[in-house]
Amino acid sequence: MRLRHIEVIQALLQTGHLGTAAEWLQLPVAEVESTLRDAEEQLGFMLFSSVRGRLHATREARELQIEIAHVYEALEPVQRLASSLKQYQAPPLRIICTAPLAHKLLPHSIAALRRRLPDTPCTLLTQPTRDIVKSLLLREADLGLSLHDPDHGDIDCQTIAQGKIQLLAPHGWLQPKQKYISLQDLAGQSMIGLEDHDPLSPTLENKLHALRPAPVIHTRVQTHQMMRSMVEAGEGLALVDPFTALGARTAELDACPLAPAVPISLYALSLKNAEPSPAAQALLDIITEQAAAMLAN
Repeated sequence: MRLRHIEVIQALLQTGHLGTAAEWLQLPVAEVESTLRDAEEQLGFMLFSSVRGRLHATREARELQIEIAHVYEALEPVQRLASSLKQYQAPPLRIICTAPLAHKLLPHSIAALRRRLPDTPCTLLTQPTRDIVKSLLLREADLGLSLHDPDHGDIDCQTIAQGKIQLLAPHGWLQPKQKYISLQDLAGQSMIGLEDHDPLSPTLENKLHALRPAPVIHTRVQTHQMMRSMVEAGEGLALVDPFTALGARTAELDACPLAPAVPISLYALSLKNAEPSPAAQALLDIITEQAAAMLAN
């Protein structure tokens, strides 16, 4: 099968009508019909049957539809790259970060990059750290950002900011102007748990389980942002990264770091020995500045 065959079959699957498919493809109806017949001849079976003026997909066509969808998914990055080369003469800047960084840090940083480089296209995705590493190794991303060091031999890991784990609590739970809270003060408290695939989770939970009485965890969630949402809903307390805790008081939550502090770092991940593009380096500089300002506040 040729790509033209696939385009015609996809259009007919979507529209069910030769004329509409021809308009969609911007082709003469006769050419669409001829391409369909050619595809059926090559395949050796019918793809559509005509019932009252509409084309109905055969069982074979419906099975082909699944693989055709995969073809279009594979073509999408090529089309995006071709579009960017035409418009900007540069490929898009592809950034992948873990979920806590996608809430405020990356949107503000990309907005600042847009003011500096208005024509640079950007793609922002969120993935766990292990998947960020895979994307970098496959050269599907230019820059990764995570709160965890993947400790991978082929990945360059640069610390660009440091903060402290924060306690989030309903408004009024902390004393007025309280700047820190002892881990012992969490003994017996109702808390939100984090799934153990998070590298920081075992360390914190071991500390909490050592308390007497141990905190009570009825609910576990997947991300720090979900933990914050559960605190806002009154489900209990949560220990989160400092980026998730940003703006807590505006949201009528109490927030403060633990004492002794539990440090956490922001890492920039890239493929080892890969030279960053000017846009990637500019964004990394902006992220470093933005992160420092956010954590200072």
